[in-house]
Amino acid sequence: MSPDYLYIACAIVAVVISGLAKGGFAGVGALAMPIMALGVDPVRGAAILLPILILQDAVSVWAFRKSWDGHVLRVMLPGMAAGVGLGYVFAAQVSESAVLGALGAISVIFGLQRLWVERGGAIILPSNSPAWVGTLFGVASGFTSQIAHAGSPPFQMWVLPRKLPRDMLVGTTAVAFAVMNWIKVPAYAALGQFTRANLTATAMLVPVAIAATFAGVALVRRVDAARFYTLIYVLMVLLGLKLVADALMA
Repeated sequence: MSPDYLYIACAIVAVVISGLAKGGFAGVGALAMPIMALGVDPVRGAAILLPILILQDAVSVWAFRKSWDGHVLRVMLPGMAAGVGLGYVFAAQVSESAVLGALGAISVIFGLQRLWVERGGAIILPSNSPAWVGTLFGVASGFTSQIAHAGSPPFQMWVLPRKLPRDMLVGTTAVAFAVMNWIKVPAYAALGQFTRANLTATAMLVPVAIAATFAGVALVRRVDAARFYTLIYVLMVLLGLKLVADALMA
């Protein structure tokens, strides 16, 4: 398969995965970047996906605009912004292979963490852990989001023990990641990634993302969720290992 066809195939699959995640298969969206990185430079791939994520965020924020926790946002957003800055510095100062390796490592860690949670394991923090702990988890969330659009695990580790009501949890998550994705815009612009070619690629993928989001809404009640998630996370670990191997051999 030629590089162009490989990129097109990977981009379509990545956007479909992202759309399914927004449509109800929460957590599977982190698989999008490892797939995208099989066909394109990971920084460019993340920049192509970012405007699509922002469009999807707008829908989520509108839907839950009255349900969010101000304390969580005040604690985590400064750390998330700092983490995005660290991710930008990392991507700007190191080679493409190093970014690929970091993406692979994040994918492996994310996949293993989710498989652990699916089997009933969890990393439990006190529900009253101090604000500075939340800020540190925000830094981790921002860094992994900037590199791999995979900021959910650190965010959830601090927020979930607080046992927010369902709609408030979903709304707080939507607002936090919508704000963080906008924070990432200047970082990717500074990396020179909002080129005409990249924005054209994004525009071409938007209809796929919209269709996949509606497909996720339709499928989420018809698919065996346990098996689906297990398959996704195992695939994420395998793809992450491949990206790490590719980085080491580069």
